Amino acid sequence: MNLLEPWNTPFGLAPFDAISDADFAPAMDVALAQARSGMQAIAQSSQVPSFENTIEAQEVAEAPLNQLAAAFYTLASTDSTPIREELQRDLAPKLSAYSSAVTSDVALFARIENLWSRRASMGLSAEQERVLMLTRRDFIRAGAKLTGAEAARMAEIKSRLASLGTKFMQNLLADERDWALPLKADDLAGLPDFVVQAAQAAGQEKGFDGPVVTLSRSLIVPFLEFADRRDLREMAYKAWTARGANGGETDNREIVSETLRLRQEQAALLGYESFSDF
Repeated sequence: MNLLEPWNTPFGLAPFDAISDADFAPAMDVALAQARSGMQAIAQSSQVPSFENTIEAQEVAEAPLNQLAAAFYTLASTDSTPIREELQRDLAPKLSAYSSAVTSDVALFARIENLWSRRASMGLSAEQERVLMLTRRDFIRAGAKLTGAEAARMAEIKSRLASLGTKFMQNLLADERDWALPLKADDLAGLPDFVVQAAQAAGQEKGFDGPVVTLSRSLIVPFLEFADRRDLREMAYKAWTARGANGGETDNREIVSETLRLRQEQAALLGYESFSDF
């Protein structure tokens, strides 16, 4: 299936029933190439910058990429599989590299700055001026005003943060998948029917003889809210809050530490005292 064509579906939603995991990687390579080409054409245009040929044109250039990314990350975040997790790890640095290439394009940013300097005399609507402001701010916060070694370092930081963020979320999902609390009949006291049914379905999915509580948000949150068994709620809550901090391959503590160090460096490159200030 061509994932880059407009989808003739209600509300433009992705036709998930017709998409296979094997479609994403080649489609993403094409979408990134198309978006790069489109952005370069805007940057190199000989036309006087206007809102239409500079700001709106960027949305048009990235439309297929955004459509594809939305479909993929919707699937990956709601129905994670080993294949999709591998795709996420492969795509994170590619998308980061694309973003860095766009925001570090001197000619493209110069067109945006040209519009910003003339915004009061261009007859922009309130919405257009807001979009222009947000676009310019996004470029600046991504390092568009940096040059030389600082610009190169910012690109490295963003790429690393993208990979770390992906790994962080996948570690959480792994800990969620690996934990289950079997429930006996007496353990169901206080639970509404929809929670009991969800626990039974989870038990069947995981190969248990009866209902279980898992760390899936849609199950553990109502379990913590309604279950009469305080001791079981405590067990479930401790497991929920310990995700990513259980040691081993899925432990996120070093990832968090590196992320904080990189965010501090990122903020400093942009002239802020801390990431909170940024």
